[in-house]
Amino acid sequence: MGTDTVRTTDADEAADRRREQRGWYFYDWACSVYSTSVLTVFLGPYLTSVAEEAADAGGFVHPLGIPVRAGSFFAYSVSLSVIVAVLVMPLVGAAADRTGRKKPLLGAAAYVGAGATAGMFFLDGDRYLLGGLLLIVANAAQSVAMMLYNSYLPQIATPEERDAVSSRGWAFGYAAGALVLVGNLVLYLGHDSFGLSESMAVRVCLASAGLWWGAFALIPLRRLRDRGGPAREATSPGLRQLAATVRDMRRHPLTLGFLLAYLVYNDGIQTVISQASVYGSKELGLSQSTLIGAVLLVQVLAVAGALALGRLARRHGTKRTILGSLVAWTATLAAGYFLPAGEPVWFFVLAAGIGLVLGGSQALSRSLYSHLVPPGKEAEYFSAYEVSDRGMSWLGPLLFGLTFQLTGSYRDAIISLVIFFVLGFVLLARVPVRRAIGDAGNPVPEKI
Repeated sequence: MGTDTVRTTDADEAADRRREQRGWYFYDWACSVYSTSVLTVFLGPYLTSVAEEAADAGGFVHPLGIPVRAGSFFAYSVSLSVIVAVLVMPLVGAAADRTGRKKPLLGAAAYVGAGATAGMFFLDGDRYLLGGLLLIVANAAQSVAMMLYNSYLPQIATPEERDAVSSRGWAFGYAAGALVLVGNLVLYLGHDSFGLSESMAVRVCLASAGLWWGAFALIPLRRLRDRGGPAREATSPGLRQLAATVRDMRRHPLTLGFLLAYLVYNDGIQTVISQASVYGSKELGLSQSTLIGAVLLVQVLAVAGALALGRLARRHGTKRTILGSLVAWTATLAAGYFLPAGEPVWFFVLAAGIGLVLGGSQALSRSLYSHLVPPGKEAEYFSAYEVSDRGMSWLGPLLFGLTFQLTGSYRDAIISLVIFFVLGFVLLARVPVRRAIGDAGNPVPEKI
């Protein structure tokens, strides 16, 4: 009788865990459309064109009286959004761990981001300042929401499940991105037949991403559950809380070492994601429809890539698989420097290379980090992770923007990002992950 009761309890716990995991996947399904349709495809070229419309004869706009080249305004706005997120994420993460109430905070962040994204419908004419403000709010809210979302992973998946669960989450996100991009492509290419101007079609695509985000966020908010947190003292806001988290991490220097490596190489990944469409449109002279098609190819291949790299991690270990993906990133980005202008075929080849490693490198990094987090501090430590994931990603856009401002060449700007992947590889190779997991107080999986 006792054995049967234990088996029944274990089966019930496994069923509850799978139910939460399925709900968790749907937040990636909800919010990845923002990353794909808004940040990667439409907003960069469109906000740049709006800024160019407002520029003076020298090609500069003047937000708050500061001269900024119109071609750099989008990259600078991304950087500023990340600085805002850095101030907010540590406070929210510590509050989530202290109270155990992640779900209301996740919902608030998701709907602030979705609302700002939907508001991009009103971005027309020369309203570049409105576009920059909405981008800052949406991107910062997305960072906060993703920090809370990621912190659920060690709570809803056993150590042996995490690579697979994380990879499926990324696959769900890329599948949603591909599905919505098909609709975007139909609307954008056929805007005349729908009675829409090109500008209006872009604005509808931007706003629809916010509506999608808000609608599908309801599923994880119904499925995920809060877990009571231990009583902890009130935390200090903003950077002081981040500093406190980093001080606590000093007791786990190997976790901090992984986070530093991830900060560096993921900065390169995030910058490629946000600036690739600007590079394709402004340097290579490719049409918006070509860019949408290329990003659609990335989304489709990223689904397969995330799942394939997850299987490789089970066979060869998570760390080795991530290191291999960084080699592929370096080679792909270096090849991008030599792409001929006006030839979409080669841009599609580059997109295919990015797609095959994009989802897997991100999914496996998330699952590996989940093993390095001390129990009971998931949201707080994932706030530091999200600073690395999106928060410290102001360095890449800043380097990209400054390189373009100084040279006037997007080719020079894109090749400057190679340093992030090379340095990230070196730093990650030096981290003994098995010892790091044990030092964090977690069980060490057989293959890691």
